[in-house]
Amino acid sequence: MSNQQLIPLSVPNIAGNEWKYVKDCLDTGWISSVGAYVTQFEQMVAQFAGAKYGVATVNGTAALHISLLLSGVRPDDYVILPNLTFVASANSIKYLGAEPILIDADPDYWQMDLDLLEEFLENETDEKNGDLIYIQDGRRIAAIMPVHILGNMCDMDRFASIVSKYPLPVVEDATEALGTRYKGKHAGTFSPLGCFSFNGNKIISTGGGGVIVTDDEGLAKKAKHITNTAKASADEYYHDEVGYNYRLVNILAAVGVAQMELLPSFIKRKKEAVALYKKELTGVADIRFQKESPDVETNGWLFTIQTRHQQKLLDHLNANKILSRRFWMPMNKLPMYKDCPYIQKRDNADLIYNTCLSIPCSTSITDEQLEIVAKEVKLALS
Repeated sequence: MSNQQLIPLSVPNIAGNEWKYVKDCLDTGWISSVGAYVTQFEQMVAQFAGAKYGVATVNGTAALHISLLLSGVRPDDYVILPNLTFVASANSIKYLGAEPILIDADPDYWQMDLDLLEEFLENETDEKNGDLIYIQDGRRIAAIMPVHILGNMCDMDRFASIVSKYPLPVVEDATEALGTRYKGKHAGTFSPLGCFSFNGNKIISTGGGGVIVTDDEGLAKKAKHITNTAKASADEYYHDEVGYNYRLVNILAAVGVAQMELLPSFIKRKKEAVALYKKELTGVADIRFQKESPDVETNGWLFTIQTRHQQKLLDHLNANKILSRRFWMPMNKLPMYKDCPYIQKRDNADLIYNTCLSIPCSTSITDEQLEIVAKEVKLALS
């Protein structure tokens, strides 16, 4: 297949008003951290998610960092996190001097295992002076961060009923889940603060970029203030606390506005790709797909399959210019998180890491390319 053109994994789709809006920024000189496109982008994302307020950030990691900070996470605290996630989730906890308590993945849905979470909270925590304490070392558990892995979601009703029994603020890592809903309610709006990412491989992209969504006006104002270097005067360089230079610049927000205009068509295309892959690959060798609850309508962000022949399939696809990738390495396998408490029975995260791979699913992918990918998967596993 040497003549085969490269089929990328998941790349930005610049197909709308991006050039026009970026040119407007360049023509008017509004390219930096102030400008109308920033406000418009914030409003568009918030409105799409069904939240009252949006606060743009330089990337999704910054959104997570600030959301944890505003949730009261302090040095030496713990934050509960799935072991199976992208490293940014864990890093955002570390930035605050806190540490993750890692919960293993559900073997079918690949989200945080709610049975393990419930058992852990019941048996290994205690409440003292209004705080949740990890009995083993007496440290405070300050928050929990569910991550909507691959744009899928766990049973959010059950999650809420488990967590509501404890003094445990929730920060939603919905960075992969723009366009995903549970019982009609959008990801990122099941908690006071939800975070989205617009990295190059996401369903829409601003190159880099993130947005915090919230219904709480006070939290929105505080997030805006603290991501804007905590500048407290319009006329003077007076800053009233330690802030962060986490602003999204106008020129990238302009790209975001154009991308948001295209988002419904992008979601539609992702779902078409998922449907075609499932049709072609169901029953092929030992292939399994990520399970989805009937209550969840996913955005189909990064199509991922599970097979014992992961390495063989990866080698074949990449050799044939079909860019495919393993799942993220679980957090407990990384040197900086290997000593964190890990709540597990069977280490499903490790199994998922060693058997799953993501295959091409850009919003610009053609039916012909999807069929080439499916054909090569079958060929490799035949």
